[in-house]
Amino acid sequence: MRNKKKLAALTLSASLAVFAGCGGGGGGAAPGQQQSTEGIDFKSAATGTLRTGGFSPTDEVGTSRRDYAAAQLKDVKVDIQQGNFDPQKFAAQSAAGQVPDVVQMDRSFVATYAAKKLILPLDKCFTDNGVNPSEHYYETAMTDVTYKDQVWAVPQFYQPPLLLLNKRVMEKAGVTEAEMDTSKPDQLLAATKKMYKANKNVPTTLGLDPRNGLVSTWMLGYDGQLMDGEGKPTLDNANNIKAFEFLKKVYDAQGGYENLTSFVNSFDAFGDGNPFVKDQVGAQLIEQWYINVLTATADKVELGGVPFKDMTGKPLAVAGGTSFVIPAKTKNAAAACQWAIALTSDAAWDAAAQARLETNKKKPGSLFTGLFTGSSTADKAIKDKYLKPTGNAGFDEAIAATYEVVTNGRSIGASPAGLQIQTELTNAAAAAMSGSKTPEKALQDAQAAALRAFEAANQ
Repeated sequence: MRNKKKLAALTLSASLAVFAGCGGGGGGAAPGQQQSTEGIDFKSAATGTLRTGGFSPTDEVGTSRRDYAAAQLKDVKVDIQQGNFDPQKFAAQSAAGQVPDVVQMDRSFVATYAAKKLILPLDKCFTDNGVNPSEHYYETAMTDVTYKDQVWAVPQFYQPPLLLLNKRVMEKAGVTEAEMDTSKPDQLLAATKKMYKANKNVPTTLGLDPRNGLVSTWMLGYDGQLMDGEGKPTLDNANNIKAFEFLKKVYDAQGGYENLTSFVNSFDAFGDGNPFVKDQVGAQLIEQWYINVLTATADKVELGGVPFKDMTGKPLAVAGGTSFVIPAKTKNAAAACQWAIALTSDAAWDAAAQARLETNKKKPGSLFTGLFTGSSTADKAIKDKYLKPTGNAGFDEAIAATYEVVTNGRSIGASPAGLQIQTELTNAAAAAMSGSKTPEKALQDAQAAALRAFEAANQ
């Protein structure tokens, strides 16, 4: 499933060594390799074979768009290579000149590959096909894939996190929805402690699962940043430290990092015994897609939702998500460009929404929770055309919370050291939350390592 890909994408240390061998200095490409698209006609008739990588559609949202895009490129044979994006494999394929023609990857990695000259800039891809990215895609999504004033990827998804609430757990603990406010850390921590339950220091119910993989959301909520406007890492930012200090309190109040993480890893997150059914959480910071997962057990949960807020009380969404890049050594640039644009067009997303609704009809009790894409125009069209009250007040509240935050997105930024920044942040969070380092020390060490990678990429 899409939601599992992000977790695997952060195991990147081995791939970094491969990048170092791709070329001299910050280029990382074979000698003489060009990134210029001046001679490429991205609007020419698409023919031949198109090989894709990192894109393995398994649900109706993916398969319907795949079929729509294939119908637009009738003279192209689309060869979808199964499997999630693998940074090490991609680097090796690039070095050997055996890359797919178009690749799906997380947007936080795009600038790294742009700096290594392993992918093509796509400004001409858009203009040749009459697409104005600023009118179609979210500005924050485009910021994610813009590096040195060029666009390097076609945004696909943008599924903002929100605070999902288990009202059954909250009611038993005497916690109100007003207390679940991320802009009021002391209040939120107190509510977390009220809902937390344990058996001999082993958690049985978490008051708040802050999600290990969403540390950057908390940092931006504290007005921190992962990098500056030039992509230089800023992991030791004072506000990042404040976010880490708060999260450490959350973990410590619930049995500690190891106990909490072990408990979360035991969740049947996608099954009938998910943590909202079994009352294993009072609240959880999680992306919008999980609301749709919970529709399968809608009659067994008492759901609610509130926007994640920054310290000023304003709703905040981190504009993460996947995108499509075209490798520099593609053999079919025109088809790759047209396929990525077709796959993320309003018409493709409309087909996806219809497919989701048809699937729901076959599942009694299923609810349509909307679709959240990299396209602002598609999201609005789907909301206006298909989103109706579900009849379940809790799900309607959660859906409304997501739409409230989606227009208040912030980009993490784009950096040639994006891969290393994400890796070092993950390592720093584990060290700080477990107590092996202070939050300040963990982020200082992470900053030093990320800065070395940034400087190497810019040599």
